[in-house]
Amino acid sequence: MLGMKERLELERGKHKPSEVRELILDNSKATQIEGLTDEYENLESLSIIAVGLTSLKGLPKLNKLRKLELSDNRLSNGLQTLVDQCPALVKLNLSGNKIRDIDTLKPLAGLKHLTYLDLYNCEVQDIDEYREQTFKVISQLKYLDGIDAEGHDAPDSDIEDADNLSDEDEDDDYDGESEDGEGDGEDRDDDGDDDAEEVVGEDDDVEGEGDLGDEEAEGEFGEEEGEEEDEEEEAPPKQGTKRPFEEEDDEEEDDE
Repeated sequence: MLGMKERLELERGKHKPSEVRELILDNSKATQIEGLTDEYENLESLSIIAVGLTSLKGLPKLNKLRKLELSDNRLSNGLQTLVDQCPALVKLNLSGNKIRDIDTLKPLAGLKHLTYLDLYNCEVQDIDEYREQTFKVISQLKYLDGIDAEGHDAPDSDIEDADNLSDEDEDDDYDGESEDGEGDGEDRDDDGDDDAEEVVGEDDDVEGEGDLGDEEAEGEFGEEEGEEEDEEEEAPPKQGTKRPFEEEDDEEEDDE
């Protein structure tokens, strides 16, 4: 059986401690917390089931931890450590530990966000009015052993929400990225429209230049025709050249 520290390194793999959001160290071997440091500052879910813990000594400050599984260990006290080191806890499972009285649970009143607490198979359940006393001591608690103060089972949706606390944050990150991507797409569309308008404007300029060229060509052609007509009208008859009927008159005069 691996020790907790070795199991922790195996679970972490190549990730930096600050990148880890969930750790499962179940069935490793330790009597107190080993290997876990405050470098795991973004850890949100931690499971340490059936390890043999007798103390929470060594638990670092984990300000973002919201779900903690500690069932089937040998814890009997020291729950103030959870208040000091994990102030954001929402779900805590202490089932199968050696918790015998309500006084041991009193420090948990300091966990302002604690909503779910499981104490199955703990001796404290054998106390008279165990449920009433626990809800009184931990007033912010909503569900004890999966049942609320009115005796109603926790809805499946609430249980699933508690079990997937870190998944919700991942979904939010993904939606945020999708929205940014959509924004980029819209910007690209706007750029495309601007480019299209520029091309249309260039085409209009080319057509305008073509029309001007045609008009200039027609004007030059018209000027050439006008010049030819003027030349024909202004051309005078050549000197010394007689018309045919004048030549006939000269010949008759000579015969006489």
